Amino acid sequence: MIDLTIIIVSWNVRDLLRRCLRSIQDSALATGNLQVEIIVVDNASSDGSPEMVVAEFPDVHLVVNAENRGFTAANNQGLALSRGRFLLLLNPDTEVVGDALSAMVRYMETHPEVGAVGPQLRYPDGSLQSSRRRFPTFATALVESTVIQEWWTDNRILRRYYMADTSDDAVQPVDWLVGACLMVRREVVEQVGGLDEGFFMYSEELDWCRRIKNAGWTVVYLPDAVVVHHEGKSSEQAVAARHIHFHSSKVRYFTKHHGRLAGEALRWFLLMTYVYQWGREGLKWLVGHKRPLRRERLQAYQQVLRSGLRGSR
Repeated sequence: MIDLTIIIVSWNVRDLLRRCLRSIQDSALATGNLQVEIIVVDNASSDGSPEMVVAEFPDVHLVVNAENRGFTAANNQGLALSRGRFLLLLNPDTEVVGDALSAMVRYMETHPEVGAVGPQLRYPDGSLQSSRRRFPTFATALVESTVIQEWWTDNRILRRYYMADTSDDAVQPVDWLVGACLMVRREVVEQVGGLDEGFFMYSEELDWCRRIKNAGWTVVYLPDAVVVHHEGKSSEQAVAARHIHFHSSKVRYFTKHHGRLAGEALRWFLLMTYVYQWGREGLKWLVGHKRPLRRERLQAYQQVLRSGLRGSR
């Protein structure tokens, strides 16, 4: 019987994927009798990732998509193929530390009310990476990752959102967890379904955790398990697309859970922040300040504005 299915969606991060898979192998060896299957869904990588998996990890179930179907749809492909009692969505730019896999499985086995659990995430230098959250309010959406946060870096809105009032080293229930490493029960997927494919990438784990909690399950942050996360190594390859996907997913989340009015108000606010940023970068370009960088940003912000933030695809 398969105890744990690990699903990894990969796009052009061959070397990081190799390190991720090796860390899983080492962790599985450390856990002893845990039966693990690994499913890698490759989203049309052009860097030789599928060939590397076939050559170096023959036991991995590899799915190769002819096009980039997005993080959410590709994870659902893996969920559909999974056989484990517990299902782990794991980013390819992560490395499992020690017995983190068995620690999460053991916690789920001894806490039947818990529908999802996530580890403590750390940067490669060992420093803590924030991964636990409260559900965002409309004020959160206006501030997080916008020019408002740039102007107002230390504010109570984001301190509340990032749960700065609780300990990073304490096991605790949370509203949602960053999806770089997120374990759920098979029963949860059977009850609430997989990820919402309306989110191409970003906010899909927020939406999933909200549906999981609405179904009566608890979501838990488990710092006893540690995973290193290099963060953003796929999305940084397409800067404009990253901006579009991140903010259009935010708009979709607020439209879905707070109504169309909230979603449209947020969309127009975000577009206005990009008008401001486009103008700011344009002025810097005109005075000759780092013109190649300003040109790159102008082009990215122009693509965001043309998208209208109307959809993650």
